[in-house]
Amino acid sequence: MTSPPAPPAVRLHGLTHCIDDRLLFDGLALEVGRGRSLAILGPSGCGKSTLLSVLLGLTSPDAGIVEIAGAEITGMSPSRRARHRRDHMGMVFQFGELLPELSPMENVALAGLLAGLSRKQATERARDLLGRLGVPLAARTTAQLSGGERQRTAVARGIVNRPAVLLADEPTGALDEHNRESVADLLFSLPAEYDCALVVVTHDRQVARRADRRLLLSDGSMLPDEPMEAVR
Repeated sequence: MTSPPAPPAVRLHGLTHCIDDRLLFDGLALEVGRGRSLAILGPSGCGKSTLLSVLLGLTSPDAGIVEIAGAEITGMSPSRRARHRRDHMGMVFQFGELLPELSPMENVALAGLLAGLSRKQATERARDLLGRLGVPLAARTTAQLSGGERQRTAVARGIVNRPAVLLADEPTGALDEHNRESVADLLFSLPAEYDCALVVVTHDRQVARRADRRLLLSDGSMLPDEPMEAVR
């Protein structure tokens, strides 16, 4: 007897949300499975960052269903949503959002501790991830790192809890061309390596072209993005 298929890591159905009488989402629906990546494009102000906030459970939509790692988070209490987010989600921000007074090791290990790892587990995972991502372990503060190294540290922090879902908000927007390419390559390699779903919001089609699927958020709806051959 075959096992039923695993639920998608991310599932939205009928997602509707307004801000100040402006309709951001009009019945959005999408799914992203483990091991897959999705890039969401769209102009500033179209709701890309708000959508990530909804996926994180920080913003409650006006209507619709949001499922993360097989659990519907829209009906959860705030404390239960926070636990679910801690256990199943990771986040990479545009500017890293690292604690500048801490070392790269401390930044990543702290995220592991907050996710419920033991001190030994958090330290070992931080050291392993930073080493694999090419971040100098001897750096005493993140201020000693280059922009690319800081963003790689942010990626390590986002996956230290081995999340089912990794979200990234304009993760290469503050980087030069060389670091943009290397960080983008790293991000889009993670779904296969860590069996997670990756959702990236970006305005950069050259970054988005690495995703398994691309959608354009426009006028409250998700549309297939134009083929990359048309924008090269």
